[in-house]
Amino acid sequence: MNKEEFIKAVKQLNVDLTEEKLEKLNKFYNLLIEWNKKINLTRIEEEEEVYLKHFYDSLTIAKAVDLSEIKTLCDIGTGAGFPGIVLKIFYPNLKITLIDSLKKRVNYLNEIIKDLGIDNIEAIHVRGEDYKGQYDVVTSRAVANIKKLLGYTMHLVSPTGIFIAMKGDIEKELTPDVKKKIEKKYKIEKIEKFLLPKENSNRSLVVIKNK
Repeated sequence: MNKEEFIKAVKQLNVDLTEEKLEKLNKFYNLLIEWNKKINLTRIEEEEEVYLKHFYDSLTIAKAVDLSEIKTLCDIGTGAGFPGIVLKIFYPNLKITLIDSLKKRVNYLNEIIKDLGIDNIEAIHVRGEDYKGQYDVVTSRAVANIKKLLGYTMHLVSPTGIFIAMKGDIEKELTPDVKKKIEKKYKIEKIEKFLLPKENSNRSLVVIKNK
């Protein structure tokens, strides 16, 4: 996905685009590649692939929720900063907490936050299940299977908030048996399914609430 294709695709998500945001995103890409030489952050380095599989993929959360209406968001197991850093660039209104269990990744994230000059965002070295807080939106991308993920995240969802699991093909994980067990405790609000452009790979956004 080249930059022109990225801009067109993001506009179709109804995400507000400005030159400043695109410049910050480009700076983030360059910082990511530089840091990837020091610590293992991503196996994807080619610019067009990063824009598709990391940047655009992070923004597809807009298919499930209007983040311009949201105040607080927590990204569990953020890794290299996906989707959290990307969401902060495009939704400066958000107060974001990035959670990761690896200290060196948290150090990297804090440097990225400083270098990008973004505020109202913090990176914390802690396991999701050990962290305390309440958020309008909690999200997680490529961390664990859906059932295990709920143990890391749902205690952080406010009474009116939602958890959004960013997944590939959810059908393999969300079997009728697993769905039945989840719905004993939580409410599956909706599942948004779509294809990632260019490569047409399956993506799912599973929106879950506390009962």
